[in-house]
Amino acid sequence: MAYTRGNLAVKENTAARGQNPRYRETTKVVTHRSPLPVREKLLYMATIIFCVAIAAGLLWQNSQLYDIKRQVFNLNTDIQSISAQVKELSIQREKLEERIPEEAAKLGYVEPQNEGVHVQVPTASIR
Repeated sequence: MAYTRGNLAVKENTAARGQNPRYRETTKVVTHRSPLPVREKLLYMATIIFCVAIAAGLLWQNSQLYDIKRQVFNLNTDIQSISAQVKELSIQREKLEERIPEEAAKLGYVEPQNEGVHVQVPTASIR
């Protein structure tokens, strides 16, 4: 037995109408959703805005950390290159210090016989 407009006790009249009905009777169930109240919409919107703000804050913080780490890396590479330059320059300085006596002898300078320099200050000029 078919379900006819909410009542199962009704008999079908297809036998009285004939074997082949010209049209098929169908029913369509339509459900209407009630719209969300304004407060609930605002609550959802506030929740979404809050979540987006938290995500944006985390992304900003991570970008700041990335920048700081990048600066530290750049400073470390600069320190390494400068320390290599310092080593090369200290080696060059030592080589030049070894050549000082030779160059002085070529120019006519003589090493003093006495070690150190003695300067005599008159006692009358001291007050």
